[in-house]
Amino acid sequence: MGNFKNIVKEYSMVIALVVIAGFFEIVTGGTLLKPLNVTNLILQNSYVLVLAVGMLLVIVAFHIDLSVGSVAAIIGSISAILMIKMHFSVVVSIILSLLVGALIGAFQGFWIAYVKIPAFIVTLAGMLIFRGLTMVSLNGTSIAPYPVAFQKISSGFIPDIFHGKSYHITTILIGIICTVIYVVFEIRKRNTQKKFNLAVSSQGIFIAKIVLIIAAINAFTFNLASYKGIPNVLVLMAVLIVGYTFIMTKTVLGRHIYALGGNEKAAKLSGVKTQRLVFWVFVNMGVLAALSGLVFAARLNSATPNAGQGFELDAIAACFIGGASASGGIGTVIGAIIGGLVMGIMNNGMSLIGLGIDWQQAIKGLVLLLAVAFDVYTKSKSS
Repeated sequence: MGNFKNIVKEYSMVIALVVIAGFFEIVTGGTLLKPLNVTNLILQNSYVLVLAVGMLLVIVAFHIDLSVGSVAAIIGSISAILMIKMHFSVVVSIILSLLVGALIGAFQGFWIAYVKIPAFIVTLAGMLIFRGLTMVSLNGTSIAPYPVAFQKISSGFIPDIFHGKSYHITTILIGIICTVIYVVFEIRKRNTQKKFNLAVSSQGIFIAKIVLIIAAINAFTFNLASYKGIPNVLVLMAVLIVGYTFIMTKTVLGRHIYALGGNEKAAKLSGVKTQRLVFWVFVNMGVLAALSGLVFAARLNSATPNAGQGFELDAIAACFIGGASASGGIGTVIGAIIGGLVMGIMNNGMSLIGLGIDWQQAIKGLVLLLAVAFDVYTKSKSS
């Protein structure tokens, strides 16, 4: 029973995601999980999930960034000017856009880390500055269309090297490969825990977990294979998730970020260069905000003055719903992604059943409040 309770606690957000998806699948009459809609869910939420990965690091470090939506917008306008008006190549334009994002992050990181102005104030100012600059640079109008090669970031799919007729065979094969990698990883992890006499779940629970996740991976890839296969943006997301999960769980840098958010003074006394760390966390956020802006612009196929509005709230909500603590020092990349998917499925599901945008906003706000209340409750109970 203890093992079962621990499993439920560890995977509570995954269970919540499954329950929410199941609910909307029933009330929409099976529309939610149709291959076309699943693909649209990925494309519609990709830019928020990119932001959520960067925001997770910021929140774990016990800061906040309110400017990411405006940064995404200004980068969209810069990319449009470079590609459409100045006829720069797609690759050069993307590199320059990401560099500008890094500079914006460095600008804000300097004021936060070294001048010691609270991140809330700096990024609130940034939100206003970069929104204003977006409108100035676009002169209040949209710029379109982007080159086809750039559009494929958000609208393209990986090619099927096997040229399947009814199904995208390459996608199914990728699902099988991911399954094998996952099983090998879990077995090695369990054996390592046993070797060092660490507590492990019972063999029955371990096998059940493996079987459920294998089924989920292959059902997901089979669903995508029924339409056009894996979107390019999903490959980008997978690289970010794996890369940042590795950084946060397996590197000194990740441990330092958790230590910084947990107790900045103790981290500083332990030798962590806290100012430099905060600076680079915001540089990283700037780069990911820029990437999000590029993904959004590619999906929209235009740069617009209103791009990125509300992105910061969705990214912050994704992190808190996914288990990040408002007190810093706690949170995972996977949790932020699951939180983003919860928000995305709720948005999509409520739209499918015809719920107005006003009710959608109210329900999202309530879910965010309950997620943070749950965090505060569990912290007070454990202490």
